[in-house]
Order: sequence, then structure tokens, then C-alpha cells
Amino acid sequence: MTEGLGFTVDRNATPATDGVRGEILANPGFGRFHTDHMVSIDYTDGRGWHDARVLPYGPIELDPSAIVLHYAQEVFEGLKAYRWADGSIVSFRPEANAARLRTSSRRLAIPELPEELFIESLRQLIAVDDSWVPPAGGEESLYLRPFIFATEPGLGVRPANEYRYLVIGSPAGAYFPRGIKPVSVWLSHEYVRASPGGTGAAKFGGNYAASLLAQAEAAAHGCDQVVWLDAIERRYVEEMGGMNLFFVFGSGGTARLVTPELSGSLLPGITRDSLLQLATDAGFTVEERKIDVDEWQKKAAAGEITEVFACGTAAVITPVSHVKHTEGEFTIADGEPGEITMALRDTLTGIQRGTFADTHGWMARLN
Repeated sequence: MTEGLGFTVDRNATPATDGVRGEILANPGFGRFHTDHMVSIDYTDGRGWHDARVLPYGPIELDPSAIVLHYAQEVFEGLKAYRWADGSIVSFRPEANAARLRTSSRRLAIPELPEELFIESLRQLIAVDDSWVPPAGGEESLYLRPFIFATEPGLGVRPANEYRYLVIGSPAGAYFPRGIKPVSVWLSHEYVRASPGGTGAAKFGGNYAASLLAQAEAAAHGCDQVVWLDAIERRYVEEMGGMNLFFVFGSGGTARLVTPELSGSLLPGITRDSLLQLATDAGFTVEERKIDVDEWQKKAAAGEITEVFACGTAAVITPVSHVKHTEGEFTIADGEPGEITMALRDTLTGIQRGTFADTHGWMARLN
């Protein structure tokens, strides 16, 4: 149904001026501004994916009974486009995002978007909005948000027969306002993000909506982010907000990196997977296993856990310095970003920015 699907292009008649765009790119923040265009592809049962087009960015129309509004049948992705010094515009492992979108779609009974159509949709948006990709040499990028949602009207609880896929772009600076400075976290014992057999491994908006109350609780305790524990025993660490976690045991060349194993209730992060490979490349021992709160606190106090960091597309790598919970609080080492945390961040961002060798072939050109 999708073979040879061509894109039509309807250019925005009133795009942002060079001056306005320049002001935005000088201080983009995160998620505050959008490019001049968006990509749209429709799906109809029996016809498949069709009507691929590039449109001016703007409001969309939905029937009030659209299934997405009532039963939350939607999934999304997040990835970045980077400008390199030679003028090329590239993205990091977009085929992995395409694969995860298909996995999420299966879990939510949504039709799967083929990888080649996913990649082409990114290229189509970059073709018209390349001037929105920030200059090479800095931390800024163009954040890309592909998503699929059910558009069919109807109040019956069932998979929809009609969907829409969109891609929007938003110039991005640091995800956290303080940049690379360490964050404090609150361990949530009252709320859980997901449970085995649920939707935790899918990138699905409902998971994020369910996190908002716990995030507000974290903020009320003076913390930047919430850390989720497992749904059964409420003792094993799962992830931080929408990011995966890593624990560094020891230091130097003999350090070990531990990350919570994928349990079906954790999102299989692409940054997580990449860092496991980069840590192995650097000669570190890596482990995917369960780690509970008691081990975290006791081994941090004993100096065995020397660094903790979170990782994800939006924030890349963020050091964790301080932990609060219902029975107390503790600090990781001296509370400053660790040597291994920053070395891995430098390597990963260097690959993404084109200043480190891409030995795994992760970067894909979009222009």
C-alpha cells in the first residue's frame, strides 16, 4: 500500500523571517518554538498509508469523538537533527526510532509505519525547514517529534480504522534549564509509572500523563525529577522521569556500569542502548540487572557507587547528585558530575556532532 508513496509539498506562505528565526535559534529552550512546516500521512483500513504531504505548521482538526481523545490510542518518538561543520544535516540512529515506533504501535493496536516511510518523512521536513537546524559547534539541535494518533470518530472501545502520522520540528537547547548541572531526584513509593504486562515499554502518551502527579510531588520536595520504582515490590529502581538510569561502581579503568534490566515496564531507550555499547568500547564492564534502593543508598554511602546519571534523547546525559525519599536523603559522591559520566557524554555528543569517529555507523544524513 505504501510502495512508491510520493510527498506533495505545500509551502508556508508566511514563514518566519530570518530575523525572527535567528532570535529563536540564539535561545531556543526546549519545545517552545516550531518550524514552518510539518509532515502528514494518513492511514485508512484497507487502503494503508496514503496522502503523504508537507504542510504549513498549524492547528489540526479532529472530530470531538475521535478515538484518540477518549481512549488515548497514540504513540510517538523523539530524535534530533544536527548540523555538521561541512553543512550536512544528520540524525542519530533514526532506524532505531522507526523500529521502536513500530513496537509501540503494535502494543497500542496501531498500524505500523514502515521504516523507509519514517526516514523519508524526516528528510522531507528537513528539505523545507533546513534553516531551522541550529549552527554546528554548539549544544543546540532540531528536535523532531513523529507521532501517530487515531482520528476515526466513535465512542466504542476498539482499535480505530483511521489514523494520522505527523512530524513536527522544534529547535532545542538544553532540556533542563541549568544545562549539564546535576539534578536531584525524589524516589516515588506511592505512584508507579508502569507494571509488567502494561504499556511501560511503549512510547505512549498515557505513560507520561500518569507521571505528572509524581513529578509534581518531586517538585514539592524540592527535587528536579522523579525516580520510578517497580510496581510489585516498590524497591527496585526502574527509570528517572522519561529517562533511563546508569550507576557507576568504582572509578578509572576498573569501573563497572550498571543499568536496570529491561523488565517490560521500562522504555528501551536508544541512548541507553548506545551508551552500553560505548562503555563496552571504552573497556568498562557493563551489567543489566536489578538494583534496589537499599543497594543504591548503602553503596553510595560506602563510596562504591561513585556516579549516577540519567540518559535520553532530549537531555542526552544528566548527572544525578542527590536523592530524597520518604525516610531520608543522600548524596552521590561529592555531588558533582563524575569523570565517567562526562567522558561518555563527550563521546556520544562527539559522534552526534561529527567530531568523533562514528565507528558503528549510527549517523544518517537527512539532507
